[in-house]
Amino acid sequence: MANDKLTHKQQILKHLQKHGSITPLEALQLYGCFRLGARVCDLRKEKHPILTRHADGKRYAVYVWAGNADG
Repeated sequence: MANDKLTHKQQILKHLQKHGSITPLEALQLYGCFRLGARVCDLRKEKHPILTRHADGKRYAVYVWAGNADG
């Protein structure tokens, strides 16, 4: 892996900061990340403000950025 490539964790953080939320399907399609919940857990351990919401009538979580747009 080249040093200029972002990790899944970094990609998810940037996505949340820019777009405000992310679903498991978006993480898979955009970044090839199969384990979004694990990456969100890693980010929360670093004290990033991420909330979990359940999509209406669905069986998956939507992760929502609860911080400033710039991080």
